[in-house]
Amino acid sequence: MENPLHHFEVHNIIPIHIGGLDLSISNAVIAMWVGLALIGSMFVFPANRGLSLVPGKLQSVLEIAMEFIRNMVNEFIGEEEGKKYIPFIASLFLFILACNLIGMVPGSYTITCQIVVTGVFAVGIFIMTLIIGFSKHGLHFLGILIPPGIPKVLIPLMIPIEIISMVARPVSLSVRLFANMTAGHTILAVLFGLAMSSLMIGWLPFGFTVAINGLEIAIAFIQAYIFTILTCVYIGDVIHLH
Repeated sequence: MENPLHHFEVHNIIPIHIGGLDLSISNAVIAMWVGLALIGSMFVFPANRGLSLVPGKLQSVLEIAMEFIRNMVNEFIGEEEGKKYIPFIASLFLFILACNLIGMVPGSYTITCQIVVTGVFAVGIFIMTLIIGFSKHGLHFLGILIPPGIPKVLIPLMIPIEIISMVARPVSLSVRLFANMTAGHTILAVLFGLAMSSLMIGWLPFGFTVAINGLEIAIAFIQAYIFTILTCVYIGDVIHLH
């Protein structure tokens, strides 16, 4: 049976080397380009044709998606404070969702199965929350390390615990998305391999494959939602300080 992890490997499609720098276009890069193109075209085409008071199918889907994202931002960041973050949160959610769904297409590449990619997203969001916190509260932002109502005698103990908790946020954020997408695709690859290895025993694994494939589509939405909602929670925490 073929190695079930082969579709997680990055392969250069167009090798480009300038000096000692490798700028090759790989299957991972192409997957990200496709994701960006899909999300961009979903918004560009309706805008070029003009928005209608009676929305068509695509405009209806976009309005539902944006309403869903706006409600999420309002709940965890706040209606007034959250307005400026809606474009970022919407871009994050739709891009991760597109990358997750692209990985469901046979022969494609799932960019969110790479810990480097999810790690860059998570670390970038973590740094962004620190910038937001210090720009809004100054040095008073360090008060987030002291939970409200804690006895003063416990403050020296709680500060390092809170620091560890904050540093663990980007780790858990990146690993959660990476692990769930990798596990699901590995199971699908193994079941497809079993289904094709023998015609006599192939129908049962194939049936499981169809069921798990549907579950993977749901997980693609769920993981994009979890990543995005935790981002909103982290931004809301640094704005409101607990």
